[in-house]
Amino acid sequence: MRTPRTSACVASILVACALPVFAEPASLYVETGGSCSGLPLVDDGADSGSTPSDVRDPVYYPGDTERLKPLGKKLLSNIWLDQKQIWTSPLRMNRHNAGWWILFGGATAALIATDHDTSSVFENSPGQVRAGNDISKIGASYTVIPLAAAFYLTGVMTDNPKARETGVLGSEAMLDSIIVYAVTKTIASRNRPNSTKEAGHFFSGGSSFPSGHAMTSFAFASVIAHEYASTKWVPVAAYGLATVVSGARFAARQHYASDLVAGGAIGWFIGTYVYRTHEDHRAHTHSVVSRIAPDIRPSTATYAVAFNLAR
Repeated sequence: MRTPRTSACVASILVACALPVFAEPASLYVETGGSCSGLPLVDDGADSGSTPSDVRDPVYYPGDTERLKPLGKKLLSNIWLDQKQIWTSPLRMNRHNAGWWILFGGATAALIATDHDTSSVFENSPGQVRAGNDISKIGASYTVIPLAAAFYLTGVMTDNPKARETGVLGSEAMLDSIIVYAVTKTIASRNRPNSTKEAGHFFSGGSSFPSGHAMTSFAFASVIAHEYASTKWVPVAAYGLATVVSGARFAARQHYASDLVAGGAIGWFIGTYVYRTHEDHRAHTHSVVSRIAPDIRPSTATYAVAFNLAR
């Protein structure tokens, strides 16, 4: 039975672990005056009209994602920046996004309070549990990450920028999700419903809260839905499949309803954040970087200095 002390601990976990990604993403660039794509800007004190400085400029490769070296650098660098934004987002909570924090925290707390009752809605037969485990493999990391790679390879081989971008951003969102749920699971340490000892208890060495399957599935589904929003059935199929995966984890008695809602919601926000950050960055004017390099051509006895401006 849950005690008041346990409930207080659960509330602390929700605030410390589950909510960070719900804050409105801070500006990833510095600019004087104006705004870009609706995100807040930070004045660096420079004179008005100066060139914007974007921390993602050095890792942005709009034409090189088909080559592995710049692609790897892009992914690792952007994931590092994503994680900094995700885990520091509580510091940027304001009246515009506080509603999301309250809604998500309240819904998750309500579900936690009723988890033991809702977990017995099904008969929980061996056949049901087995089927749930089999179906939920669709949303496992070893399934969805290769699927993102398939999008990428298809885009490279068919020269399809949208498919290639879906693979890259989908991988970024899922890797972000894996890091987030690995940390939150460790902190929450909630026992799974099928645990033989203190099922559902937090800080007991378990790995139930939040659901990693739900988080990665909805993160990838969010990227796909945003990329192919113009084709109505694609978002429905993407979110529908992620929902099936979550339901299967519930049927398999691997997670409580609160684990799945928390994981799915955080995954959706991570996927949306990754996609919108990419779009906002592509839309704004990038910093201008000057490059000077020698241009030596012995065959024509030409010696010069090349001066290039790159954005």
